[in-house]
Amino acid sequence: QTLNAWKFPGGLSDPGEDIGATAVREVLEETGIKSEFKSLLSIRQQHNHPGAFGKSDMYIICRLKPSSYSINFCPHECLRCEWMDLQELAYSSHTTPITSRIAKLLLYGYKEGFHNIDLTVRTFPAVYSGLFYNLYHKELPDSYEVKLDVK
Repeated sequence: QTLNAWKFPGGLSDPGEDIGATAVREVLEETGIKSEFKSLLSIRQQHNHPGAFGKSDMYIICRLKPSSYSINFCPHECLRCEWMDLQELAYSSHTTPITSRIAKLLLYGYKEGFHNIDLTVRTFPAVYSGLFYNLYHKELPDSYEVKLDVK
């Protein structure tokens, strides 16, 4: 457990819950902020984690867009909750290594464009009738999305 360190909201997915829906729900539960899923930023894989129920742990980090800004945080999960400057968060000594790294990634996205860091989601029909799956990947240029005539 990390004590007295800034970190982003997070938590476990409910069975059958999509990644983006988990992120939106957890942010709302912990901070009171409403948001919309934009992209997947990063995946942390960890083994032998004491809080992972004897399983390997995959921690998936999403980029969200807030649709509300007034904080009403959960006192059972947070000691404090506030909006922070990304530059300050990225280089603070009062954060976790993963929070610092993601803040730096977001700074890069704001400066150079989120297309450089985002993994977007597309839904495709599965081979099983009536089922679908989500595929997360870097965005393709439009020229690759259009079917080309092969001669």
